[in-house]
Amino acid sequence: MGKKNGSENDDEGSEVEFVADKNYGDPEKYDPSFHGPIDNRSCTDVICCLLFLAFIVGMFVVGGYAWMNGDPRKLVYPTDYKGQICGITPGVETKKYLFFFDLLKCSSTLSSFQLTCPTKQICLETCPTETYTALTEVFLNVVNVAPDFSKIKPYCDYGFDPETEYNDPTSKYHRDADGLQKMLEDEKCPTYYVESEPFLDRCVPQFLIDVVEGVLDAATSKDQFTSNITDSLNGKNLTLSNGQTFQPEDLASYLSDAVTIFLNFQKTAAMILDDFYAVWYSILLGLCAAMLVSFVYIVLMRFIAGPMVLFGIIGLHAVTAWGCYYCWTRYKELEDMQTDAEQSLADIGFTTDLNSYLNLKDTWYAFGITLAVIFGLLLLITLCLCKQIRIAIGMIQEASKAVASIISTLFFPVVPFILQVILFFVWGSIALFLASSGVQDCLKVAPSDSTFTYVDWNVSRVNFECDCSVNYTKADDTALSQLNISGFEDLDITCEFQSYEVPDLALYFQAYNLFGLFWLMYFIIALCQVTLAGAFASWYWTFHKKDTPTLAVTASFWRAIRYHLGSIAFGSLIIAIIKMIRVFLEYLERKLKGQENDVVKYLIKCLKCCFWCLEKFMKFLNKNAYIMIAVYGKNFCTSAKKAFFLLMRNFLRVFVVNQLTDFLLFLGVLFVVFLCSVCSFYYFTNSITVVAEYVPAPELNYYWLPIITIGVGSYVIAKGFFSVYDMAVDTLFLCFLEDLERHDGSAEKPYYMSKNLMKIVGKKNKKIKKTKQ
Repeated sequence: MGKKNGSENDDEGSEVEFVADKNYGDPEKYDPSFHGPIDNRSCTDVICCLLFLAFIVGMFVVGGYAWMNGDPRKLVYPTDYKGQICGITPGVETKKYLFFFDLLKCSSTLSSFQLTCPTKQICLETCPTETYTALTEVFLNVVNVAPDFSKIKPYCDYGFDPETEYNDPTSKYHRDADGLQKMLEDEKCPTYYVESEPFLDRCVPQFLIDVVEGVLDAATSKDQFTSNITDSLNGKNLTLSNGQTFQPEDLASYLSDAVTIFLNFQKTAAMILDDFYAVWYSILLGLCAAMLVSFVYIVLMRFIAGPMVLFGIIGLHAVTAWGCYYCWTRYKELEDMQTDAEQSLADIGFTTDLNSYLNLKDTWYAFGITLAVIFGLLLLITLCLCKQIRIAIGMIQEASKAVASIISTLFFPVVPFILQVILFFVWGSIALFLASSGVQDCLKVAPSDSTFTYVDWNVSRVNFECDCSVNYTKADDTALSQLNISGFEDLDITCEFQSYEVPDLALYFQAYNLFGLFWLMYFIIALCQVTLAGAFASWYWTFHKKDTPTLAVTASFWRAIRYHLGSIAFGSLIIAIIKMIRVFLEYLERKLKGQENDVVKYLIKCLKCCFWCLEKFMKFLNKNAYIMIAVYGKNFCTSAKKAFFLLMRNFLRVFVVNQLTDFLLFLGVLFVVFLCSVCSFYYFTNSITVVAEYVPAPELNYYWLPIITIGVGSYVIAKGFFSVYDMAVDTLFLCFLEDLERHDGSAEKPYYMSKNLMKIVGKKNKKIKKTKQ
C-alpha cells in the first residue's frame, strides 16, 4: 500500500499501512486526468474477436447441416420396421399408429416404445378394437374349416394378402403346406392382437389403460380380456411362433409390466398440466413477489449489513462456545457414572451404533477440545481482522447505495437472461436436429430362424446390411451367395430397420455445438459483468455522487460492444476450454467404469479436481479482469495482470470482503426463497383462514407443485438480483483499493470514497484553505 505521506493524516490514521510488495507490481500512481472509466479507448484483442466471429459462422454451418439432414420427428413419432415414420412418410401418411406384432418381446426390458423392440412393427390407421389370436385359425385349418382372414388381413405386413397367398398353389403359404402357420412364423401376420387404444401414437392394450386410470370396471376389463383370449384359444394356452407358451392370466400380467410405467407417466403428466393451468397466475404473482422482496432486501442492505454481519459473527462464536460448554458437561456426567463410560474407544472398536461412541467420555472430550480450538481460532481471526471486517461492511453498504443510485442495473440482467434463453433454444434445436440426422441402419433378418445373424454365422456385419428404402429380394442378394455358406436358401429373408445410426461427422458437430454453448454462455455472462462494472465504476469515480451519469448502464454497454468484444471473447474462451476438458474427463470416467485399473481412476479423479479448482480460479480472475477492462479499456491479459497484482497487494482485505459478501448474499437468497416458499405453502394449503375466505386457493392434485415452482423461481430471481449486488461490491472494492493507492486526501489528490469508508481506514480529505483578500 505504500507508506503514509504527510503528517496531516497521522492523527487520523489508525490503520497499519502495508509496504507494496515489488513482486506484485508498484502501487498505482496519481493521474490527474483519470476520473473513472476512460472514454478515449481502442478495440482490444481484435484477433480473438475475429476468431469469435468465425466461430459464430461455424455455428451457422453446423446449424445448416443439422437442418438439412436432421428430422426431430424421428425421435418423437414412431417408426416401423422399414424406417418409415408413421403418419409422416409418404405411403403411411394416413397410418399414424404403430402396431407391435408381438408385444411380449418388448415387455422384458420395458422397451415397448423404443425402436429396438425385437418384433416387427407396422403403421396402422386404427388400433385393434377386439382381442383375437390367429392360432384359432390354425386350429380350424387342421380340422378343415376355412379361416376367417377378414380378422387377420388388416394387421398383416404391407401389401401382404393372407387369403390370396393361402389359396395360391404356387405360394409357400398355400393351404397344403401349412401356409397359415408359416405366415405367423415368418411374421407376415401377427400371432395375436388385443383390444388397444393409442398412447403416444402406439397401440397399447385397452385393459392396461383402464387399470392405470383406475376406472371402476378396471378389474372387469382385465377379466374380460383374459376371458376373451381364453375363448379364442378354445381353453388352450397361447403358443408363440418361437415355442413360448403363456396362460391367459400370465399374458395379462406380462403385458401389464411392459407398459404400466408409461401409462402412469401419462396420467401424472396430465394431472401436473392441469395443476399448472389452474394456478399459473398465482405462480406468476409469487415470482413477482420474489422480485419485490429481493429489491427491498438490497435497498435495506445499507442499513442492515452491519447488524447482520455482527449478529452472524456473534452467533458463530456463541454456537462454538455453547458447544464447548455442552461437551464439557457431558464429559463430567459420564466421568461421574460408574458404567460403560469407563470403557475406551479401543474396547468398543468399530461399530455402526453411534450411541456406543456417544456414551464414551473420551468422545465428548475430543469434541470439546476440537470446538475449543475452533472457538479460539475464530476469536483470534475476528480480533486480528476487525479492521478488514469493518471495511467489508462499509463496502457492502456502499454497494447498496450504488445499486439504489443506478436503479437500472437491477433490470439489466433481464437482457443477458433473454440472450441465454435464446442461446439454449438454438443450442437445443441444433443438438436435436443433429441427433436425428442419422441414417437408417437396416439388417437382413429371417423371422423363422433366430440364428440367422452375422454373429452366429461369424461373418462381417456388412454382409447383413441392406437398404430399407429398396424392396429386398433374396434372389438379388449377392452378398450372401458369395459367402459360400449354406442354410439360408429356404429362409424367408427380409430387410428390416434396426435403428438410426448417427454418422461420425454429426458427432463432431455435436462436440462443436456443445463447445459453442459454453463459449457463448460465458460470453453473455462476461458482457453483463463488463457492463455492470463500467456503470458502478462511473458511480464510484464521480466525486459528487449526485452527478452520476444518467445513462451509466447504456454508456457502459456501448463501450463493451464497441471496443471489448474481443477481450470478452478471450476470457470466456478460457472458461469454455476448461469446461470442455471437464466434460471429456467425465466422459472418459464413464467409459472406464467397470475397469480394474485403479491408477487410471485415481489419475482421472485428480485431474477432475484440478480442473474444477482451475475453473473456479479463472472465473474469479476473469471477473476482476472484466472490471479493469470496463474502467481502463486495456486488453484481457493486461487487465487480468493488473487486477491480480492489485488483489495480491491487498490479500487480507480481498479475502474478508469476498467471504462476508458471499455470506450476506447467501443469507439474502435464503431469506427470499424461504419467505416466498413458506407464504406459498400457507396459501396453497388454505392454512390462512382470512386469506382463504377471500382468495381461496384452487383444488390441486399436487399442492406441492406450485410451491416448488415458486421456490425454484424465487431462487433464480434472487440469484439474478444478488449477482448485480455482488458485481457492485467487487467493482467498488477494486476502485476503493485503487483510490487508496492513487490519492492521499490532499486538495490535489482527494479520496473518492465515502466519509464512512475514510473513517474506517483512518483517512480524510483536507479542506481547501481560503486565502484572505
